[in-house]
Amino acid sequence: MDFKILRVNMATRECRFEDIPEQYAGLGGRGLTSAIVAAEVEPTCGPLGPNNKLVFAPGLLGGTNCANSNRISVGCKSPMTGGIKEANSGGEPGGHMARMGLAAVVIEDMAEEGSWWQLELGVGQAKLVPAMAAGLNNYDAVGKLIEKYGKDCSYISIGRAGEFKLTAASIAFTDRELRPSRHAGRGGVGAVMGAKGLKAIIINPAGGSLHPLADPDSFKSAAKRFAQALMDHPVCGQGLPTYGTAVLVNILHEAGGLPTRNFSVGRFEGHDAVSGETMNQLTKERGGEGVVAHGCMTGCIMRCSGIFPDKKGKAVGKWPEYETLWAFGPNSGISDIDMIARYDRMCDDVGVDTIDVGAALALFMEAGVLKFGDAEGALKLLEEISTGSAIGRVLGCGTAVTGKVYGLRRVPVVKGQSMPAYDPRAVKGQGVTYATSPMGADHTAGYAVTSNILGIGGTVDPLSKEGQLELSRNLQIATASVDTAGLCLFVAFAALDNPDALQAIVDMLNAKYGLTLGLDAVVGLGKKVLDIEIDFNRRAGLTEAADRLPDYFYSEKFKPHNVRFDITPEELDSVLSW
Repeated sequence: MDFKILRVNMATRECRFEDIPEQYAGLGGRGLTSAIVAAEVEPTCGPLGPNNKLVFAPGLLGGTNCANSNRISVGCKSPMTGGIKEANSGGEPGGHMARMGLAAVVIEDMAEEGSWWQLELGVGQAKLVPAMAAGLNNYDAVGKLIEKYGKDCSYISIGRAGEFKLTAASIAFTDRELRPSRHAGRGGVGAVMGAKGLKAIIINPAGGSLHPLADPDSFKSAAKRFAQALMDHPVCGQGLPTYGTAVLVNILHEAGGLPTRNFSVGRFEGHDAVSGETMNQLTKERGGEGVVAHGCMTGCIMRCSGIFPDKKGKAVGKWPEYETLWAFGPNSGISDIDMIARYDRMCDDVGVDTIDVGAALALFMEAGVLKFGDAEGALKLLEEISTGSAIGRVLGCGTAVTGKVYGLRRVPVVKGQSMPAYDPRAVKGQGVTYATSPMGADHTAGYAVTSNILGIGGTVDPLSKEGQLELSRNLQIATASVDTAGLCLFVAFAALDNPDALQAIVDMLNAKYGLTLGLDAVVGLGKKVLDIEIDFNRRAGLTEAADRLPDYFYSEKFKPHNVRFDITPEELDSVLSW
């Protein structure tokens, strides 16, 4: 298979396939999106202008029978952080693009203001045509596209938040049942897609195929070992399919690291009502269209997504992720899981990041616009995003903007991006990742919860500063490699506890591409990707001064442990220095 990069110029409407340049060879997923953005985007450009680029790339193991390998990366200069951004999603489009021989799709320049286009993709074919779903949110937009293009395609789209170019706007990817419920959520990538004038991408995989393998027998053996390692691991094989990522709600509550009412305390009295255990129980009791253990993409064997039913058994949407349950639940003082499921569906529909919008909702409560725990008030406020009202646009731009509009001091962001569902004072390794990741506050960039809370890959005391720098550093390096391979982040649980799972990944890469890489190549690849991203940020003006937590995390003691974040700026500056 001859892999290509597709360049789509929104101004001229030219679609051009080209060979992969030497400088991008050996990269996929996050590694490729970051390399293209760093090389081709002027770091000081306006992120919503013609000089930014939006890059979609499946990973190095996409288009194979490797388990959980069909993730897709989306890269650009972020309108939220002002730095480089990679947002990651499941769903079907990543696997479809990979099987079509597309290493990346690069969206360049921008359409005439007010015009909307959709991109039709087939094997060796690409065409921009006038958008047929402009002005619609994701569910209606995809429904209209399915009427024309059918159920064998997959779809990428933005909702009205992306059309409004709100800085918390996400990009939706359809799952196996063609729901636009999987999202590249963070950093405003949806706003960049909207600024380009691109409403949707239709991906027709007919004629695509699995990638050729340099050593099919070795690949098959390694893929089997890898899949077995996932199934044998208690989190990957049992916890995630049974409870989804929401298995963490009660765990973080007990650990005292569950940010509650805008990061004011670490435990929430209504935690059990919004937990994975409760979500599992309600899904089973209500039956109907509810599903426990649902995979969002072909090849997923962990099946953590689930389908949440309402009280009549009708599907509301996917199981809300842990971070969504936290943002609209404990952090907003709300303990109604049915309302949170509705919020999640609304965010998927209008196309916004549940973390940044949920954390912004808590700021509306801290500002006195709503009271903490006001579930109906939250519903009405979220509805405003789709109307394009002034208050809806503020909420849809996320936490940093909301904090500025209301003159708040306690605004939990790094580089303009909201912290997710782990307080950095009680889970200090996560705090190091928030501060130092080139992506802004991002739990997935270096998931220190593994050793801080779950005891996976060893144990590092979450309340002590000891060992946190090394933990975050090693996880950020490993995560950059996992994202480049196109693997689901959750494979890291097995890889941290079972050395052969990591070896199997290396063996699959070798067998696919005819290489002789060692384990040290994983470290080298991760460092290379991080170096590219850090260099872009420095050239964009994000110096080491941006690699800090807000000062109140250093000064305010966090209950129940009465701890502060006590890792110094000098120590933070050493994390990603090799």
